Amino acid sequence: MQWEKLYYVGAKAKQSGVMQGELAAELIHSDRRVNRNRDGKIQYVVLEGEPGHQDSIIRTENAVDTLKNNGIELEKLSYGVANWNRAQAQNRMMQMIGQHSNEIELVLANNDDMALGAIDAYAKLNITESAFPVFLGIDGTDAGLRAVMDAKLAGTVYNDKEGQAAAMAKLAVSLVSGSVPEDMEFENGRYIYLPYYKVTIANAEECLEKPGK
Repeated sequence: MQWEKLYYVGAKAKQSGVMQGELAAELIHSDRRVNRNRDGKIQYVVLEGEPGHQDSIIRTENAVDTLKNNGIELEKLSYGVANWNRAQAQNRMMQMIGQHSNEIELVLANNDDMALGAIDAYAKLNITESAFPVFLGIDGTDAGLRAVMDAKLAGTVYNDKEGQAAAMAKLAVSLVSGSVPEDMEFENGRYIYLPYYKVTIANAEECLEKPGK
């Protein structure tokens, strides 16, 4: 609001958290094997982006709340801050595995890189895949999408970076030419939000081959 020519193009963090929670809930309801110890609740850990980061907080809170709203009883075992980084996530996950061994049934990561780091931790410790928890990420990076296609990640939430780039380019051209296209939808006059969408093995390849990538 400090300048009439300042705009924001992005996505709403809450939607990504809700969708991650929905993906987890759908999987838990459809596959009884997720609850390996058959105690009626899901033991989970969280890999968070960074302390105090708005998107990190919102993604975590909404993923957990969505699971609860879908009738999933949860038990939080631990969390680790990994600063959106795959290598840091591997280290944090190894620490959590050391503390909780095979109790962990679900790993919620604030982004794909940290979800992949968690998978790396299990691989480095030579834990058999049958003992792996369910891993879920957010962002739909190329590496994340390939992991979904390979059934390593149970799912992710696609952040439409191509759509955001196109919107930024279109907005920049329109501002220079002096007219904003009527088909551009703004929130509060200055914000353009593009929707996230859920990714599973069924549509991961389609996302990876998305035009503009």
